[in-house]
Amino acid sequence: QVQLVESGGGLVQAGGSLRLSCAASGTIFSVKAMAWFRQAPGKQRELVAVITSDGSTYYADLVKGRFTISRDNAKNTVYLQMNNLKHEDTAVYYCNADIVRSGSFYPTGYWGQGTQVTVSS
Repeated sequence: QVQLVESGGGLVQAGGSLRLSCAASGTIFSVKAMAWFRQAPGKQRELVAVITSDGSTYYADLVKGRFTISRDNAKNTVYLQMNNLKHEDTAVYYCNADIVRSGSFYPTGYWGQGTQVTVSS
């Protein structure tokens, strides 16, 4: 089994910062791309940022320059540093990872349970 466990969400004032973490555990052979998505009430889930296994990154335009995605391959953990938060960043943030399980050849996508980020204006 593979699990993604997120942490670091909470309530913060506009202009503040939060750091999210997501750790993958279980029968893992390798972790490919890792990403953060978010879903606000009444809206579709949207991609926030992606980081590949070699460290290449991609950011949605709405967060570019404010959010930073990083990873620790030794810990199978991805982070999202969120600075200058805005009210419109309020959402449930989900971690996603493409993981090759031990004994498998192909990656499978896994999701975390989500962590709430609330930005007060």
